[in-house]
Amino acid sequence: QVQLVESGGGLVQAGASLRLSCAASGRTFSFSSHTMGWFRQAPGKDSEFVAAIAATGSSTHYADSAKGRFTISRDNAKNTVYLQMNSLKAEDTAVYYCAASVWVDPKKEQYAFWGQGTQVTVSS
Repeated sequence: QVQLVESGGGLVQAGASLRLSCAASGRTFSFSSHTMGWFRQAPGKDSEFVAAIAATGSSTHYADSAKGRFTISRDNAKNTVYLQMNSLKAEDTAVYYCAASVWVDPKKEQYAFWGQGTQVTVSS
């Protein structure tokens, strides 16, 4: 069984930084073979894509809202993906989820495994 566990969320003021982590585990789960993504869902809104990183870490993709402020990275030796978030804004407030997909450049529905989420609240 695959487990993705996010951590690092919290309450911060606008302009601050947070670093989210997502640790993956599972007896048959090959972390280094999966594209990893971060999504978020704000109250009353649909979940949206934030960032993704290829299995080898060779490429990354960002939503326009994240470009220039967020950085996704991964450590395949630790089975962990990170999301460094800088210059946080009130509109970044959401539950952040990590997800895993065997597809290259996957669509949201192609992510097979999801974490339980971590709350990020940015006060203005």
